[in-house]
Amino acid sequence: MKTIGDIPDRQLLLFKSCMVGQEYPGVETSTRYAFDRLGVDYIINDEQSCCTGIGHYTDIFEGLTTTAIAARNFAVARRCGHPNITCLCSTCYAINKEACEVLNTDNEIREKVNSIFREQGLEDLVYEKDDMNSKANFYHAVEILLSKASQIQAKKKFDFSGVKAAAHHACHYYKVKYLDVLGNPENPQLIDTIAIACGADMVRWYEDRTLTCGMGFAQLHLNKKTSLQVTKTKLDSLQKAGVELMIHMCPNCHIQYDRYQPVIEREFGAKYDTVHMNIAQFVALSMGADPYKVCGFQTHSVPLEGFLEKHGII
Repeated sequence: MKTIGDIPDRQLLLFKSCMVGQEYPGVETSTRYAFDRLGVDYIINDEQSCCTGIGHYTDIFEGLTTTAIAARNFAVARRCGHPNITCLCSTCYAINKEACEVLNTDNEIREKVNSIFREQGLEDLVYEKDDMNSKANFYHAVEILLSKASQIQAKKKFDFSGVKAAAHHACHYYKVKYLDVLGNPENPQLIDTIAIACGADMVRWYEDRTLTCGMGFAQLHLNKKTSLQVTKTKLDSLQKAGVELMIHMCPNCHIQYDRYQPVIEREFGAKYDTVHMNIAQFVALSMGADPYKVCGFQTHSVPLEGFLEKHGII
């Protein structure tokens, strides 16, 4: 298991996420806003490419392609001197860790990947065994924020005391590589601890807390009714617990709850009072970030204006 002492704040490559950039760009700008004010040493490298996560988990990208692309991204991180890959998306996190383990343990796959690079004259991308460590070089951005919880509390400009909130920890963080997570994978508290530093009144346990968001990538499209029923079950639990703000750590979960909450309301005849944020948006807002220029709340499907007005932010 990781400990807070294992989390670096130097030589971080902030791994850009397709889903964050496409759906909720405010998550990236909020993360950068927070990192800048917390003294985190990070860079963004435009040579980095997609992790292929959505294609991989929907069987469009087979494993060799995904692993080769990961090896290329690892070379980008090493070349720029920031080998600690820090992900905004839990799927990027899981994909990169899995690919690293494959490259370090499967000699045949590693040689296939390297032969592709050599054939294309890309010798600088060749991956040698243990160039990267799956446990020591890969982190979720929420882990970095957790390691800075005391600084976040000291630097906050807005206190969210009285905000009744609950966390949804992403499956691809605490279920895929559950031995590498911070804390107890059966009851993760990363988001809760950070949000409490911002003053939030967290509902630490509620019915269906560990239930998946329901997306399942392909499931949302192949078994939409079942997918949305799972999401509705979670939203019903939040409503029952009186939660006004649900805080996420993954853009895919964010999409499932924020984009599809209005759909569920129409299709199931329900009505929810819950609004949604990524934990980086919540932290940035607490530290004085502009709700729209930095946090990007205008991109959300469930309007946040009522929440922001209620708590005196706008």
